[in-house]
Amino acid sequence: MFSGGTIPAGANPGQCTAQTPKQAPRGSGAGAGPETPEVTALPTGPRGGSSSDHGDPGEAPTARSAHAPRSPLVLSGPSAVGPGHCAHLSQMAEPIACGDQDPVAGFLSWCRRVGLELSPKVEVSRQGTVAGYGMVARESVQAGELLFVVPRAAILSQYTCSIGGLLERERGALQSQSGWVPLLLALLHELQAPASHWRPYFALWPELGHLKHPMFCFQEPLEEEEDEKEPNSPVMVPAADILNHLANHNANLEYSADCLRMVATQPIPKGHEIFNTYGQMANWQLIHMYGFVEPYPDNTDDTADIQMVIVREAALQGTKTEAERLLLYERWDFLCKLEMVGEEGAFVIGREEVLTEEELTTTLKVLCMPAEEFREFKDQDGGGDDKREEGSLTVTNIPKLKASWRQLLRNSILLTLQTYATDLKTDKDVLSNKEVYAKLSWREQQALQVRYGQKMILHQLLELTN
Repeated sequence: MFSGGTIPAGANPGQCTAQTPKQAPRGSGAGAGPETPEVTALPTGPRGGSSSDHGDPGEAPTARSAHAPRSPLVLSGPSAVGPGHCAHLSQMAEPIACGDQDPVAGFLSWCRRVGLELSPKVEVSRQGTVAGYGMVARESVQAGELLFVVPRAAILSQYTCSIGGLLERERGALQSQSGWVPLLLALLHELQAPASHWRPYFALWPELGHLKHPMFCFQEPLEEEEDEKEPNSPVMVPAADILNHLANHNANLEYSADCLRMVATQPIPKGHEIFNTYGQMANWQLIHMYGFVEPYPDNTDDTADIQMVIVREAALQGTKTEAERLLLYERWDFLCKLEMVGEEGAFVIGREEVLTEEELTTTLKVLCMPAEEFREFKDQDGGGDDKREEGSLTVTNIPKLKASWRQLLRNSILLTLQTYATDLKTDKDVLSNKEVYAKLSWREQQALQVRYGQKMILHQLLELTN
């Protein structure tokens, strides 16, 4: 443990196994589209961007369903964190004062009182961070070193708040699809309670009404054998939610029955910021849920979408007779029956992998196979030879796919690129011109970053299909 510190009461380091939150799928899925609107209805942040949704450039992005991550809604506050998030607090609470004490000093004093231990090698700071408050290494940290320990008693949840009994009695009335209502009520109550146990924690972020620094909750992962159970209730984890996110993160939160521990996953030099991960997320997901993006090429988890109906449209363009068109629709209906496609779905392409590999592979196969082969395939309900296609769909082996598959994929990419209001060169010119870029609003800058990353993926794919 840390020099000069003690293990929180009840904590058992042996139980804090390296169990990380489940990674959220990075694709967008049903309802997704490549058009990147200017973000007008999202929380803003110092590193923000936009979602990609099929619609007018001025529309706010909407969540997607088929491959969307299991993440809650957004709270306003400081640095974004965690696999889940809650609803906006910006219009729910006024800035919280905690006397004349420095917010960080007050928070650290509170940490000591509740047994939340920070390593002497780290510090909470606004200096040297990418956005607002963050955590910085005061000394060099080695991989595997413990950065801080949060006892369960310090976590804010529907069970630990001062109205926990009431929330438990009204559990039935508070049920919702998201499961976040009890925590939101607990948070609202504690924010307005002058003597709240968590007041120094809230005081760390005095600008709750500015919608600029999203603060998020955690949803603890289930054990593998518990996957069929209901998800764990969301909680707020002091200290953990100070860490900012990077795809190439250097720390990770571990869970146990008694505590939560943040552990370094790689060496962290003195003076460098400590980053957590909120899951493997594309830029549209980061802006939609957390209020920031990672500019290209930093986000190695970024994705681009090809609408499923665009693939159908590209295939229809290759038909010459009414009989061919009817057969094409029959093939599409069969794919719908196999649950490989949907009218509002999207195929999701990452920088190095195809996240919807099975769906896209099956779609290309069915739409491109000869008529007689399709009849036989359909008679077998898509079964028969279960052997994996020789040219299975990963980004690196797309050039090895059958020529008809590559052509259909290429035509689909070209149609997708046409749905953007600007082309790649135009976006690149704006990004490379500091004077022009600076004249864009913050939201326009982030929307530009999102769609530029998507177009780069699509153009990479286009080259591979040539």
